[in-house]
Amino acid sequence: MSEYTSTLDIPCSIFDIQKIIFMLSEKFIKTYESALATQDWAMVEPLIADKASVTFSNGTVHVGKAKIQAAFEHNFSMIKSEKYSIDNIVWLTKKAEYAVYLFEYNWAGIINNTSVSGSGIGTSVIIKEAGKWKLLTEHLGRKPDKL
Repeated sequence: MSEYTSTLDIPCSIFDIQKIIFMLSEKFIKTYESALATQDWAMVEPLIADKASVTFSNGTVHVGKAKIQAAFEHNFSMIKSEKYSIDNIVWLTKKAEYAVYLFEYNWAGIINNTSVSGSGIGTSVIIKEAGKWKLLTEHLGRKPDKL
């Protein structure tokens, strides 16, 4: 097995590097989930790539940070006390500069003094930008009807 030297001059194998990539990309999901839970764009913004796009389950597409910010802030203002979770993650690929995963999401909150909730499926691509994992695209959709 090939040996590489980390930035700390510690010998590490390809397996070690892949393990580190896995851990860092896994951490991104938890960080993103936690940032969304704050309902504060200032917490979410550092996790969004400059040329990102987000497609909501209603079909609306938001391209670029400014449009994503407007969409997220609109949702944050409409949904009070939101709880959001990402579960059942399936990694399609993990590389040093990008990763792709599928997931299920659930949310619950209060809109116009009424408790509401929803769930769906999603596909996300994260990339390394300036040395940090960031969301490049997220596509949210409805769960299929049971077969």
